[in-house]
Amino acid sequence: MEESETMEALEGSFQLKGGDFMDAGAASKEMRTVLANLGVPPETIRRAAVSAFEAEMNVIIHAIAGTLHYAVEGDALKITIIDMGPGIKDIQLAMKEGYSTAPDWAREMGWGSGMGLPNIKNNSDGLKLDSVPGEGTTLEITINLKGK
Repeated sequence: MEESETMEALEGSFQLKGGDFMDAGAASKEMRTVLANLGVPPETIRRAAVSAFEAEMNVIIHAIAGTLHYAVEGDALKITIIDMGPGIKDIQLAMKEGYSTAPDWAREMGWGSGMGLPNIKNNSDGLKLDSVPGEGTTLEITINLKGK
């Protein structure tokens, strides 16, 4: 992608259902395709896909339902995930590698290792996390499409 090029506005939105592992990854897969068609560098696409997939899995494991919305805005990808879940009581603790509140059934399936939020943080250029225990969580992820 040329330095002078600006991305056109593109977006997508997905409904996520708690426990729906059959559709897990659908949002990140579509987003990867859109970014590839725009000529975004593969490493940037990988970082965006990891962030989106981890966020999808958090909703599927922890929440009743949620939405994932992505939008290409200029030279950045904005991913917003809003869920109706239990919320996060201690965000600072939840950001630590290995800390997990995943239920036993998710761990038995190989999920819930406590790496979701740290992976999102490590693969994004910006992260904002707001949560209200008993109500839900909003996660805003920014990926610079021209690389870190």
